[in-house]
Amino acid sequence: MRKGILASTIAVLLIAAGGCAQSGDEAAQEAPAAGEDTQETAGTGMVRVVISTEFGDIEVDIDTGNAPGTSANFLRYVDAGHYDGGQFHRTVTMDNQPNDTVRIEVIQASVNEEFAEQGFDPIPMERTSVTGLRHVDGAISMARGQPDSATSSFFFCINDQPSLDFGGNRNPDLQGFAAFGQVVSGMDVVRMIQGQPYEAQTLTPPVRITSVRRAD
Repeated sequence: MRKGILASTIAVLLIAAGGCAQSGDEAAQEAPAAGEDTQETAGTGMVRVVISTEFGDIEVDIDTGNAPGTSANFLRYVDAGHYDGGQFHRTVTMDNQPNDTVRIEVIQASVNEEFAEQGFDPIPMERTSVTGLRHVDGAISMARGQPDSATSSFFFCINDQPSLDFGGNRNPDLQGFAAFGQVVSGMDVVRMIQGQPYEAQTLTPPVRITSVRRAD
């Protein structure tokens, strides 16, 4: 289990200052074309998902219209049950980023450790400059290292986090992250998770995810 959590945390270097700087031309690129999974949900609007945790439920509207590829990827993990028994393993607060000049507030989740080695391929990144979605309070977004490397790990924003949008300087490559939905109920649960005990930025213990299901 320790190996799996470490793997998801590394994949997350998300929001650590990680990522390699790219050229200006690369930073200006638009999101790659969506793959086959995109076609399953493109244009269908919002899909309500309920994330049940040991502290309560978080209801999220997944924006399949504006972020079809990222939404389809998240929903295939949901439908496969990979998040059931998963965990919120990371909290980022204003007080636990001593080495970051650009500070953010998020909580990050990962799949059940049993499925850590059984995930799907990484997906093309849908930049906020293309989707029009922003990392506002309650936004759900994909964790990543390099662009086009996101798989299953996701995070919620606490308060507005513009430095995570395209062109934002939390990550040196300036590509931002792929927001794909919004909390509609349960921000009190998100904030409760953020306030749990931690070491460095690792929740101790992690907050268990009971299940993640489509609401309809």
